[in-house]
Amino acid sequence: MKTLRRALLPLAILPFKNIAYAQKRDSIPLKVRAFFADKTPQARNFNLEYTFITPSSFSSQFQGKDQPNNKVKTLQQVKADANIFFIKKRNWLLSTTLNYRFTSVKNDAPVLPGIETEENFHYHSESLNLSYFSKLWNKTAIYTATVSTDGSDQHFERVRGMVIASLILKATPKTKMSLGVAGIIDPSTQIPILPVFTYENRFNNGWVLDLLLPKKVLIRKDIFSNGRISLGTEMDNTSFYTYRNNNTYEFRQVALHSGAIYEHNLGGNFIGTFKTGLRNNLNARAFNKQDSFNDYIWKANYKPSFYFNLGISYNPFEKRRTR
Repeated sequence: MKTLRRALLPLAILPFKNIAYAQKRDSIPLKVRAFFADKTPQARNFNLEYTFITPSSFSSQFQGKDQPNNKVKTLQQVKADANIFFIKKRNWLLSTTLNYRFTSVKNDAPVLPGIETEENFHYHSESLNLSYFSKLWNKTAIYTATVSTDGSDQHFERVRGMVIASLILKATPKTKMSLGVAGIIDPSTQIPILPVFTYENRFNNGWVLDLLLPKKVLIRKDIFSNGRISLGTEMDNTSFYTYRNNNTYEFRQVALHSGAIYEHNLGGNFIGTFKTGLRNNLNARAFNKQDSFNDYIWKANYKPSFYFNLGISYNPFEKRRTR
């Protein structure tokens, strides 16, 4: 599902409010970056966050056979993201995205015989993104092509590709809406073709409905002098590679984080973030890298747990909120 998230993120950058100026100014890439950075911390110039997940029990199967019930005693993650923009022309935007994930998990008992109860995993990914802005049916269209690699602290593992096309259907000060489709070039992906729908609506009471389906559903509002609170659900994923018996296996876990997000402008374009709520796992599987997600050798079902997340990011477009 990490490929799914990468496919969705470029569509979140649609500069709805300012897109009408595309034919008059050559600053549209700047407005794209500003819009995207406001919505997603991972899209800002730099983002660092720490996540702690409370203990939860789980059942699992290995090669179709039930394994003894187990329990995750601790699960901690450190994530770092950087976005670097190389070319910003009137109709073109070229950038690279760098991601690092450290996952530390400790189980009550070994998941499989011969595996330690506590393990640490390093995961990294890199992508080169090229976006082109034009007109289609008298509406603004954005086309994005992405080439990405990923791996562990031992090897580079995969090369993936994506092509994304999106069309802005409505863009008013109150309502923004778009429809797009993403094609993912990766034999291991669960969903090679993905429709994407984005919708934002500002209510008179200050709340904003923010949809990026199927990535997130949030309502948010500016509070205090420099804060913003969001309530809703976001999709999260954990991925890493592990090496056993001269084979390379990939682990993927997809979860829904439902709860609250508070962001606060710390000054100097730095933003502090705190998230908490309930974590519900949708699926967790391990499969040989040469196979697909559906050809798994191990899967697990986790009970819900709570999550806590602290982060800091740098957004050059951030302005202090005044009420």
